[in-house]
Amino acid sequence: MTTTGQIDRRSFLASTTAAGGAFVLGFEFPVPDIAHAWEDGPEINAWVIIHPDDSIILRYPRAEMGQGSYTAVPMMLAEELECDWSKVKVEIVEPAVNLKRNRIYGDMFSYGSRSVRDSQDYMRKAGAAAREMLIAAAAQEWKVPAQECRAENSRIIHAPSQRTVSFGNIAAVAAKLDAPKDVKLKDPKDWKIAGKPAKRLDVSNKVQGKPIYGIDVRVPNMLYASLIQCPVFKGALKSVDDSKLSGMPGVRKVVKLPNAVAVVADSWWRAKTAAEALKISWDDGGNGNASTESITEFVRAGLNAPDAGIGRKQGDVAAGLAKAAKRIDAEYQAPFLAHATMEPQNCTAHVIGDKAEIWASTQDAERSMKFAAQVLGIALNNIVLHPTLVGGGFGRRGAPQDFITYAALVAKEVEAPVKVLWSREEDIQHDFYRPLTMARLTAGLDASGMPIAWQVQLAGPSIQGQFFPQAIKNGVDRHMQEGFLDEMPYDVENVLVGYAMRVPHVPVGYWRAVNFNQNDFYRESFIDEMAHEAEADPYQYRRKLIGKHPYAKRFLGVLDAVAAKTGWDTPPPQGVSRGLAVGEAYGSYQAMVLEMSLSDAGDVRVSRVVLALDPGYAVNPLTIAEQMEGGVVWGLTATLFGEITIKDGHVEQSNFHDYPMVRLAEAPKVESIIMPSGGFWGGVGEPPPALVAPALCNAIFAATGKRIRTLPLKNHDLRRA
Repeated sequence: MTTTGQIDRRSFLASTTAAGGAFVLGFEFPVPDIAHAWEDGPEINAWVIIHPDDSIILRYPRAEMGQGSYTAVPMMLAEELECDWSKVKVEIVEPAVNLKRNRIYGDMFSYGSRSVRDSQDYMRKAGAAAREMLIAAAAQEWKVPAQECRAENSRIIHAPSQRTVSFGNIAAVAAKLDAPKDVKLKDPKDWKIAGKPAKRLDVSNKVQGKPIYGIDVRVPNMLYASLIQCPVFKGALKSVDDSKLSGMPGVRKVVKLPNAVAVVADSWWRAKTAAEALKISWDDGGNGNASTESITEFVRAGLNAPDAGIGRKQGDVAAGLAKAAKRIDAEYQAPFLAHATMEPQNCTAHVIGDKAEIWASTQDAERSMKFAAQVLGIALNNIVLHPTLVGGGFGRRGAPQDFITYAALVAKEVEAPVKVLWSREEDIQHDFYRPLTMARLTAGLDASGMPIAWQVQLAGPSIQGQFFPQAIKNGVDRHMQEGFLDEMPYDVENVLVGYAMRVPHVPVGYWRAVNFNQNDFYRESFIDEMAHEAEADPYQYRRKLIGKHPYAKRFLGVLDAVAAKTGWDTPPPQGVSRGLAVGEAYGSYQAMVLEMSLSDAGDVRVSRVVLALDPGYAVNPLTIAEQMEGGVVWGLTATLFGEITIKDGHVEQSNFHDYPMVRLAEAPKVESIIMPSGGFWGGVGEPPPALVAPALCNAIFAATGKRIRTLPLKNHDLRRA
């Protein structure tokens, strides 16, 4: 086997760090043992390297896609380490290293707002263990009890004598000691680094254009591939006429795959131009007549289905409805949505025999390796995958089975590294979409207008059913019912929540805030319908309904905060209407008040959003605020414009001209209230989008009296009657 360079530590561990390390192309297996000291600094434990000059490398095992965890996760480690934050650099861990070290770095994936909350325990313990080892080393050198020493700002201090030694000068001794079995973590009230706003470590380099994303990868002798997939999902390739490619410059190969064709060339533009010249015949797999209308009717049938899996049953809904003074019924619907990440899907792969090297923007590096190994038929430990920074994930890059496997299969057919880069059109038309779902909601109100019975029937395709069917037990998919289960804030005596799985041919996947997006829209809009029937203020109605929830204090805390901040009890400015929503998602509690106005033509202008979030603990308030702001814009885009429609079996939208984003001039002022109450670890990146649709639609009702039960708003005439 020919190699073009040996994988050294730096290139192997961090060839695509935010600092923009150089790429290497070679296959030296097995993965080198990194358990001992490096030439440039001893490893205290798997997470911490300290150099003689006191500079510190903290290892980061997750994906960074703009959410700021590349900063927040090391902050927790540094907090317990008691180091000088200004001397810290971060190094991305590669999945092969994790496998070599018995997965000491955990699962390594980044989705579901898990980067901080699922890392916090072992990261903090790793920092605390390294601190104790440094203290023990200094005490050993000084021949004093370790209890007389403490760590502070990258120094060990002996309290009685005031002797000090820097981390860099004692690190080599500490690295030889056994790690302590038990360590005591700091009380969050004593945090010095965590809990304080910190500038993100990746921003400066991003401004300078230094970081390497998957789309930026360049390796020696690299070729490019443009991909054309079957336009109809679950279809297959029948035949390809490539006669027009004869004589086209730079074209190297046409690779036929079961449901796609790739053209390999010496530049991506040449590959794309050649791919567009192909005459391809497809087998639509029997789905060529599918449409949004047919899928909608298929899903709607699930609203009456007797086979619904019951995720929550409390009391007797039938009896509650029978004795209700008034009954409300409503049907809601949310469309398919694409992720439309700014960086289209891509992957660079080099396959030589039974070994492969891969560069990818992925939210799940280990699963990406496994998909590559599976499709190539080679051993997992014969793959090196370099995770790059991610130019937008939102859940899309947590489903790597297409962009990883396509690249691996194409690379297998050529004797060179190949970057497979999707066009924007391929990206939007071959996504794993947020599901098209529907909800039928029925409430029975007592004489005072308060609900005594609430029945929810949900229907649509299942994300878990597609990726992890084993998670569905006895027809119950709790993932599709999130927002109506234990996390629902409201105290209603009789509740029944069911979900009927209806699976069309369109693939579905995790989309930021996942099923809370549509379910919070359904729930919080319907609560407003109840409040209107009760002739009650939506804020006070919610306060009363939160009642006996075990975490009522947390819900009321965020709800009262946004009401106070916006002056809910006072009239809004002339022409402005307000809407309200509250909920829990990913372990965090949140509430939102949105202010909007309508033009004479019915155009929506959201001017202000006040969002309160209680995540339990706030590691970096600066990035939390940024996530809250970004989440609002993300949710606003979906509410105003977001809609993937199907015609003749394929997606109609293709680029930003017909799948638009909220532009800077359209973005509202977002006021973030971060109010960590302690005692739990909630997520931050996922929750905020979920409240935008209900808050905005409730504001529209306040302005016009029109109840919005289907999204997006672009399909509605919002002019005042």
